[in-house]
Amino acid sequence: MPKIKTHKTTVKRFKKTGRNKIMKRKCGQDHFNSRDRGKITRSKRRDITMAATEIKIIKTLTPYS
Repeated sequence: MPKIKTHKTTVKRFKKTGRNKIMKRKCGQDHFNSRDRGKITRSKRRDITMAATEIKIIKTLTPYS
């Protein structure tokens, strides 16, 4: 049986925690942040957990991580 190929961009964008949660960075952090309010800027610093429907897809794309 051949090995399953890992989707490399998925590995780079998502992290698996110790309790098997899948985390990703919040979007919109690159530029045009000076116009945002402080509350939004602070919330962009935190990683967010993925929804259960998307976790199943991510696990199939990253079989060995």
